[in-house]
Amino acid sequence: MTSTTAGQDLVFSPFKSAGASWYGPGLYGNRTACGQTLRATTIGVAHRSLPCGTMVKFVYHGHAVLAPVIDRGPYVSGRAWDLTAAASEALEFEGVGRVRYAVAVSYARSAAAR
Repeated sequence: MTSTTAGQDLVFSPFKSAGASWYGPGLYGNRTACGQTLRATTIGVAHRSLPCGTMVKFVYHGHAVLAPVIDRGPYVSGRAWDLTAAASEALEFEGVGRVRYAVAVSYARSAAAR
């Protein structure tokens, strides 16, 4: 599967499913583990070990969002992802549940560059 972002074609791993939650309110204005300031409009995701900036595509009940890893977490058993409030809203994801995800594994040259 490929998606295009900032003029680059991203190549993704196959989709998997994992537990997720969302975060944000009460933390706005704080720095994330990857160094950016968390705001209500920030689209991003927290993961325990993926490198900062790794792009991840999430799908939930027919909605999709492409989000970079910007933070560390979640630290709750059974959850692999913490979506920012803006990413959660884009997916129409409420509370805690399971999401489908695919991690960008490489960049492919765009068709225009070939």
